[in-house]
Amino acid sequence: FVLHKADTRGFADHGWLRARHTFSFANYYHPERVHFGALRVLNDDEIAGGRGFGMHPHDNMEIITIPLTGNLEHKDSMGNTAVVQQGDVQIMSAGTGVRHSEWNPLDSWTTLLQIWIFPDKKNIAPRYDQKNFGIEGRRNKFQTVVSPKHKGAMWINQDAYISLARLDSGKSLPYALNTPVKNGVYLFLISGSLQVGTQTLEKRDAIGIWEMPTIPIKALTDDTEFVVLEIPMEVK
Repeated sequence: FVLHKADTRGFADHGWLRARHTFSFANYYHPERVHFGALRVLNDDEIAGGRGFGMHPHDNMEIITIPLTGNLEHKDSMGNTAVVQQGDVQIMSAGTGVRHSEWNPLDSWTTLLQIWIFPDKKNIAPRYDQKNFGIEGRRNKFQTVVSPKHKGAMWINQDAYISLARLDSGKSLPYALNTPVKNGVYLFLISGSLQVGTQTLEKRDAIGIWEMPTIPIKALTDDTEFVVLEIPMEVK
């Protein structure tokens, strides 16, 4: 396994943007933190009210945005305009190329996780998807929001699964991999305190695990919230 403590991440403060990078991104480079399997980026961003990212391009990447607090206004070159808010999950398959902007329309700060996953196939047609998943649907259980097979989940161009959970103190919730032979798990703790195997994680810590078909997980505090990313360990 690999353990990434919250205070070891890259950090950039642009005034309107406070960004924490688990993996090498922009001006932050760490040779041992370029990616974890097909997981390329996990950014923990805070965006000031009335600010955001102007139109910019992406290609051949699966981009998932999970707002934690506040709203995010999205516009893209495919003609999509949407507001993404807490409880929503947004997906953009960049494929052959897409441009988009992300803006905080509120007066207060918006916080979000942005996740980039290497695609299974390159140069597919770009696509956009967004869905609201009620927060109560992850209380003491996994709420699978991205999956190639789970009903009600959204799909991306990869054999990857993204699940959210919010646990009461003392609750155990083991994670059984859908594709245990080729996939690993990267778990990011949003809030609270969590025991994963023999390791204790605090807020914004993360752990990557592979070659384990089931991951033992136990909450040590109330309202312990985390995201589990199950992704292929080999990148084509």
